[in-house]
Amino acid sequence: MLSIFYKENGKILLSQSEKDFPKITLENAVWIDLVDPTGEEKRAVEAFLGTEIQSRAQAEEIESSSRYFETDDAIFANTNFLTPGQDEYMMQPVSFTIVDETLTTLREVPLRSFTELQRRMQVNPRQYPSGFSVFASILDQRVDLDADMIELLSKEISQYAKQINDQEDIDQELLIDISQMQENTMVVRENVVDKQRLISNLMRSTKVPRTLENRLNVLLQDISSLLSHTNFCFERLEYLQDTVVGLINLEQNKIMKILAVVSVFLMPPTLIAGFYGMNVRLPIIAADNPNANFWNWVIIVGLMALSCLLVFVLFRRKKLL
Repeated sequence: MLSIFYKENGKILLSQSEKDFPKITLENAVWIDLVDPTGEEKRAVEAFLGTEIQSRAQAEEIESSSRYFETDDAIFANTNFLTPGQDEYMMQPVSFTIVDETLTTLREVPLRSFTELQRRMQVNPRQYPSGFSVFASILDQRVDLDADMIELLSKEISQYAKQINDQEDIDQELLIDISQMQENTMVVRENVVDKQRLISNLMRSTKVPRTLENRLNVLLQDISSLLSHTNFCFERLEYLQDTVVGLINLEQNKIMKILAVVSVFLMPPTLIAGFYGMNVRLPIIAADNPNANFWNWVIIVGLMALSCLLVFVLFRRKKLL
């Protein structure tokens, strides 16, 4: 899909057809937005700009030299935008190209920050005189959305902390959820650092208007605060993870303690039962007594109960129970 925003009579108009390029000059074009474009749309934009637009493979490069570079006529920048999923965040690469003062963006999926900005542009056209101002607005909205994501992460971490303090459902599944939250936090931090690097490169560029310098400085300060917040969230998750592991170990130790105590309790009765269960005559009361079997059984059971009682008293004195 192609969207062309251009100035005319003090307004910003929208065109969604490459056939309108002949009536639009490069000086009047403010922003050209390509969303999963066709080959014909991309070639038309490249002919209009007089330069080649980066491909998706180039936009996904991680090397610094590929993320941002300049030529005599244009600025090329690549960054990732986060989209929330069911359990994790996904990074969507976006390519920016600025020729003169016309911004061109290339992306594969719809993004909330772009949609909101397009609506604002047509309502307040004076705030977006050039592609550089649109670029700064996109980054500004993106940083705000990243802040919202970090705030959401912080709330979810607080819920996990409450669940742990209340000792509710502390099991392996909770540990996996915390690990996934750590992964999400690292993804958000990586995305914020990517924006920080991009803005730093823009501030060093001689092509960027000096009127945007204060705005970019504010964005860098906001990003620094977001990085501090993400570091705090990650440290908090590590603390919660250690707490969960400790509680699980304590629970397992309790189970092992119960098994050990039961085993010790049963050892003396088992010894007595094994001794008198041997296939030899070991009478306690003479066999000629008519009640010999009964009293033998009573005495053996009594010895077993007495051994359990002695073990119990010993454990209580040693404060093992």
